[in-house]
Amino acid sequence: MFTLTRKSTLAKKEEHVNLCVSEGLKKVYKSKLLPLEEFYNFHDFHSPPLDDADFDAKPMILLVGQYSTGKTTFIRYLLEQDFPGMRIGPEPTTDSFIVVSYGEDNSVIPGNAVVVDKKKPFRALAKFGNAFLNRFQCSQVNNRVLESLSIIDTPGILAGEKQKADRGYNFAAVIEWLAERVDRIILLFDAHKLDISDEFRTVIESMKGYDDKIRIVLNKADMVDHQELMRVYGALMWSLGKVLNTPEVARVYIGSFWDQPLHFDANRKLFELEEQDLFQEIQNLPKNAAVRKLNDLIKRARMVKVHAYIMSHLKTQLPAFVGKKSKQNSLIHNLKETYAFVQNHYQISPGDFPNLKKMQEQLKMKDFTKFHTLRKKLLDTVDSMLEEDVPRFMQMIPKDEQVMRDMSIIKGGAFSEYLESPFGFNCGEGIERGKNEPEWVVYQGRAQYEEIFQTLGPVNGKISGLAAKKELMKSKLSNAILGKVWRLSDIDKDGLLDVEEFGLALYLIDLKLHGCELPHDLPDHLVPPSKVSHRRVGMVNGDVNGNHLAEISHVNVNGSVHNNHHHQQQQSPQQQQHKLNHAGTSSTECDFSDKLYPMPSSGAIKVEY
Repeated sequence: MFTLTRKSTLAKKEEHVNLCVSEGLKKVYKSKLLPLEEFYNFHDFHSPPLDDADFDAKPMILLVGQYSTGKTTFIRYLLEQDFPGMRIGPEPTTDSFIVVSYGEDNSVIPGNAVVVDKKKPFRALAKFGNAFLNRFQCSQVNNRVLESLSIIDTPGILAGEKQKADRGYNFAAVIEWLAERVDRIILLFDAHKLDISDEFRTVIESMKGYDDKIRIVLNKADMVDHQELMRVYGALMWSLGKVLNTPEVARVYIGSFWDQPLHFDANRKLFELEEQDLFQEIQNLPKNAAVRKLNDLIKRARMVKVHAYIMSHLKTQLPAFVGKKSKQNSLIHNLKETYAFVQNHYQISPGDFPNLKKMQEQLKMKDFTKFHTLRKKLLDTVDSMLEEDVPRFMQMIPKDEQVMRDMSIIKGGAFSEYLESPFGFNCGEGIERGKNEPEWVVYQGRAQYEEIFQTLGPVNGKISGLAAKKELMKSKLSNAILGKVWRLSDIDKDGLLDVEEFGLALYLIDLKLHGCELPHDLPDHLVPPSKVSHRRVGMVNGDVNGNHLAEISHVNVNGSVHNNHHHQQQQSPQQQQHKLNHAGTSSTECDFSDKLYPMPSSGAIKVEY
């Protein structure tokens, strides 16, 4: 009940935060940034004005790739169902831009109807004309995945002679417009077709300003064996290096995103790990939506300011009376000098300037006499937005780690299969091992850890932190990791380990040595059976690790609680002697500092589970 209530509260909180940020962004955009855009004709040169739907839209994913790379199949894999207008085949099948979004009933909305709908963020696409709108549609599907995001399928990019055929609209310009507004761009490559055609290269170059949104997927990787996959991966990285002019190495996800059996399953674990990473990337989109919108507005504001500086400088260079036309042509030809002046005078980064050749082509169709000189008041308003409003919006976005981790989990389709079935990612493996088993999983190594425990000289059934430290450090793990192991294992927080806590410590070390990450909090299925009641009391008092309130110091197996003062008065002589034997080691967490204890040179702990 507590978990369900918490998740419901988190969902409402996220919805409220996104709503508040979206409403605030609308207000500051219309009142502070839009006037500067309109005054210097920013919309004629770069991007149309933003609508309310641009701020309210769900996160969107744009799929781009050459024909038959598996774009449509990828969508079907995520949704686990067909969608209206879907066509799959080895030939170029998808010939339209299809926005796959949520709807109560499965239906198709034609492009001309989509661009007049004020609730959808696609109104500006009308500028590409009927040739494009006839190849544009919105497929509405009643699917839980689409309650959290929308996916845009694109026509396969042609190669060879086919790419010379005129589509009737500027394909690269449409992709660029979409790239500006989506949250994630996924470039798909076929393991058997790694060539990058001229049109594909043009499309990738058109998305140059949105490198942070691009992720790359090497699809159909199960069609090649392990050795061939290594060569294919190397060839893909070489090809991408010629197109993506970035110093960073591109992140490539390897897998086969379809519902058919794997042809070569030698890399099954690799595919599962890569798929999980990609799914986690997609899972993060809803909770990062507000940050993305804020980031895009900041980026747009910087572009508008640079545009205003360029326009105002060109205006000041025109002569007052004669020779305006020739001077205009000269300014266009020497636009690079204008860029250099603006960059040095206003201390602007070169990366904030628009493409030089594209800007020159646009300026040829403009009348410089209609440009305006610098209007400082408008620029100051935008600066106040960046300096005052933007930080305020950032404070509205929750930063609590647990809240951010639990917010906006995408459910349904392939995502639910990972969460709700025994075939989910790492289900029954690593830290999840033994989760649904009747016997405590640590008992599998019981004989070995009990034997080691007895050699450490336990007193009253417990060993000191010093004795445990010497044994645990044989694993050669870092002090930070061993400190975490100690914190998770010392359930009752008495600075000592009984035999079950010691066995748990060795089990956690074994997991870490096998490459598993240790959790921040100990899962319920790893709590020693004798400590279950203690754990329950600790959780009631607010800490899942048993860091309960100061008045509670000892809990029996039957659940009885003793006060600190009363417990001290009732100590037996044996208990007092036990306390003296372990003086200095009864802190809540063992200190694994090398300054206190030298690192032993003996071999690693060997306990098989």
